[in-house]
Order: sequence, then C-alpha cells, then structure tokens
Amino acid sequence: MRPVRKAVFPVAGLGTRFLPATKAMPKEMLPVVDKPLIQYAVEEAVAAGITDLIFVTGRSKRSIEDHFDAAPELEIELERKGKHALMSIVRDILPNHVNCIYIRQSAPLGLGHAVLTAAPIVGDEPFAVLLADDLIDADKPVLSQLIDTALTHQGTMLGVEEVPAQDTNKYGIVSSNKINNRTERVNAIVEKPAPADAPSNLAVVGRYVLDARVFAHLRRTQAGSGGEIQLTDGIASLMNEKPVFAYRYDGVRYDCGNKAGMFAATVAIGRKYHNLKA
Repeated sequence: MRPVRKAVFPVAGLGTRFLPATKAMPKEMLPVVDKPLIQYAVEEAVAAGITDLIFVTGRSKRSIEDHFDAAPELEIELERKGKHALMSIVRDILPNHVNCIYIRQSAPLGLGHAVLTAAPIVGDEPFAVLLADDLIDADKPVLSQLIDTALTHQGTMLGVEEVPAQDTNKYGIVSSNKINNRTERVNAIVEKPAPADAPSNLAVVGRYVLDARVFAHLRRTQAGSGGEIQLTDGIASLMNEKPVFAYRYDGVRYDCGNKAGMFAATVAIGRKYHNLKA
C-alpha cells in the first residue's frame, strides 16, 4: 500500500440544522471556541502527514477557501499594530508544504457522490476522507491511527465506535470479526439500519482510509438510503474485491452535526485547551 498523502473533505452540505446561522455562513466555518470546525479536521489531517487537502464544495462555500488562503491586508494591519502573536496565528493556519484543492459537487447527491467527485484529483492513490462534523479529540490524531493500521493490514480502514443500539439508524453499521482489541475484519456494512435490523452497534464515524478502487464501485452504485449515493454502499461493494477493516480509534468524538454536540465540543475544548470555565 502506498503512503496516504491526499485527504477529501466533503463540505458541500447546507447545514440546515444550524439555521439561521448557516443561511450565509457554511456550517464548517462555525467556531468551536476560536477555530472553525473545518480547521480541526484539517489540522488532524496535516498532523497525519497529509499534503493535499481536497475540498468538495458547493455554492456559498467561498469563505472556506478564504480561510485557508493568505490574508495579506490583515497580516499587514496586525504587524503595524505589533500584534505578532495574532499575525502568526493567521499566517500559520497551514504549513507551506500543504496544498489546498477545491472542486465543486454538481448536485447534493450524497456522501458517496461527493467522494466520487474527488476521483480526478485523487487518481489511483489510497486516500483519506474526513467529515468535519465529527470533531475527535485524541492524543494521537485519529487519522494517524487509521493510516498506521491501514498500512499494517494493507487494506481500507474505517474509524468506528460503539453507539447506543437505538441510534443505529443514524450511522453506517458494520458486522465484523475481531483481529485484536482495536482492529476487526469487516464482513458486512449497511447504511442506517433500524435497531431491529442492525448487525451490531459498531458505527462508522467520519474517518476513512480508502483504496482508490472504491471509485469504480461508487460509479456503479445506485441511489440508496435517503435517495442518495451512499459511501457505505460503495465500500460494501469494494469488500468483494479487497479487504475492509474497522478500527476502534482512541479518542473522544463530538458530533458537531447537531447543536448538542457542537455545544458539548465547545465546552470540552474550551475547558481542556483554553482554561475556560462555564
């Protein structure tokens, strides 16, 4: 397996759960303390050795591009006022060796379609997918954990955690055979099953390391749950060709796709890293 150097960030969603805040601002730009949500995912990817950040965007997402671009006017003003610490924060959002690439998703056809949109940029390399909604606080970046394990087992790796049985209809759920305390071989995966139909309560969260062959399977995938092209269905098809593994990552996940999760993340990150008290 080749080194993983490219990561896809699907950021074309409308963020309707956070209206009216997201009427004019992308959900991914909502702040958790002092950073937008997307920056936490990007920092995790960069810490894991990713050098090419591929953002799959849509309309009204220009502020994401602006955030990761240079801001010379702001830097000049901060320097003029002697605010060197703030200037460094603005200037050092991304290391110089990291590239940002933006591509538009033509229509909101699901996560599988968003990932497939990045295929011309990814090519035939293994790649990562990070969903910014899942902010995961970990001593070792979760994507690093997945990449290391993917290289060890030479296969696609899915970040997973156990969820309450009544919540299986919110996730892709795997059936798997244990290899060790953290890694399992996946033998089935299904998108958002009802609790009575779920093969387990082991849920796929927003971290993936994928074999590029998944693109061919996504091209053949028909619309599934919710009338969308599901990444889960593409992975299920890929399993007929290549092994797929699940990895129980070490970290604390905050589901920032909803208000309760965003609030919990803000409180926890504020207390742990900024000495804030609520």
